[in-house]
Amino acid sequence: MIGERVTSIIATRDRRDTLLTTLQRLTSMRDPPRVIVVDNGSQDGTVQAVRRAVPQVQVLALEHNEGAAARNRGVALATTDLVAFSDDDSWWADDALPAAVAHFDRHPELGLIAARILVGPEGRLDPACQEMARSPLAPSPGLPGPRVLGFLACAAVVRRDAMLQAGGFPQPYVIGGEEQPVALELASSGWHLVYVDDVVAHHQPAPQRDVVRRRRLIARNDLWTAWRKRRGLGMARATTAVLRHAMSDRAVAGGAIDAIRGGGWVLRHRSPVPRHVERELRRLDGPR
Repeated sequence: MIGERVTSIIATRDRRDTLLTTLQRLTSMRDPPRVIVVDNGSQDGTVQAVRRAVPQVQVLALEHNEGAAARNRGVALATTDLVAFSDDDSWWADDALPAAVAHFDRHPELGLIAARILVGPEGRLDPACQEMARSPLAPSPGLPGPRVLGFLACAAVVRRDAMLQAGGFPQPYVIGGEEQPVALELASSGWHLVYVDDVVAHHQPAPQRDVVRRRRLIARNDLWTAWRKRRGLGMARATTAVLRHAMSDRAVAGGAIDAIRGGGWVLRHRSPVPRHVERELRRLDGPR
């Protein structure tokens, strides 16, 4: 049974109705995973509604909003060897998790699977998946898909031990670009990350409530990741790319200012990736 191998982890805040729809889809799968919901201090009755509607789902109610790092709480609670990250508006296809389990069993060096994400009722392929499918990283013989150095947290399956080793999602990031430092930690520890077509997730994104704030957070977090994890020229190029964008986008400019203000935290947590990972990052950066 998949529930003996996989726990689906969802962090949420004030998205009660959307979450309930997703949980009904997850729990009605032919072979459902265990499910843990980590609630980031919702004020809309999410915790009570989930406990009433789907009592088989484990709910951890946090007093305060921990952002993406709330997923770390779910990983700590899970007892299965694999965890599958979803958002409150994304869910797994029936055959996705059995396929993921089979891949992990065949490849002990595999740390994370980035799923194929079908967006909206029409099921269009997420553009990020198109990029991952064309990954320029050198293939590793036998792996079930192209190697990548990133993923989307709305649809990824990861070894729990590898995630704990990586330290989880960094709490100061809140949300937006929080996957990149996790991916780099996994790769730095020797795990392979791959994009796999036959592990499929569906995503029904809600209308973005504050796109300006999200752009600001992503800009800040991209800079923090560059300053914490990149080496030399790679760090300089990543910084320049964000600052160039800041010249024409006030939200990105605000994110750059926020990043500088958090410079003390960055310095305390700087841990550059190994040189071979930096070389792969530069391949992903492309020619400059």
